[in-house]
Amino acid sequence: MARAAATLPPDARGAFKDPLGPVYEDVYDLLADAGSPVIAVGDVVTYHLVEAGAPPKVAVVDGKTEREAVSEAVAGGRPDADRTVEVESDPATVSVELLEALADAVRADGSTVVSVTGEEDLATLPAVLLAPADASVVYGQPGEGMVLVNVTSAVAARARALCERLETTGAFWDIVD
Repeated sequence: MARAAATLPPDARGAFKDPLGPVYEDVYDLLADAGSPVIAVGDVVTYHLVEAGAPPKVAVVDGKTEREAVSEAVAGGRPDADRTVEVESDPATVSVELLEALADAVRADGSTVVSVTGEEDLATLPAVLLAPADASVVYGQPGEGMVLVNVTSAVAARARALCERLETTGAFWDIVD
């Protein structure tokens, strides 16, 4: 079991349903509005970015979509990254290991795939907090499309407010601050 840095309490789940940015169905429209670098959270959004010829600098993947295994095509659509880091993170949590790998990937030269055993769904919020200004975080909105989060101080403040609804440890804030 991975050491949790943050856990989503059941009574806060509703606050995490609304997208943090506009939802796109077309990856090319999304890319036209995206900043740089791009951080992708999720296998399907990563696949679409790679297929569009715009692999993300950081891809956080877990081999699942809506808690089911991704198709072979999606699984094979990961970017040819400079490095791959394998971490564990339990469902409804962000592990310390995942946070550290994400922070390292954002700061590193080159591209990184963070491959998660468990679940990567909550990685979006720390990705927004760790991303440089003008970067974009892309994640999936089940049944709707891809959410584009262009990182601004206002978006970071909203992500921080949502993170404050999580049950966090000091390690969480040490890494994302």
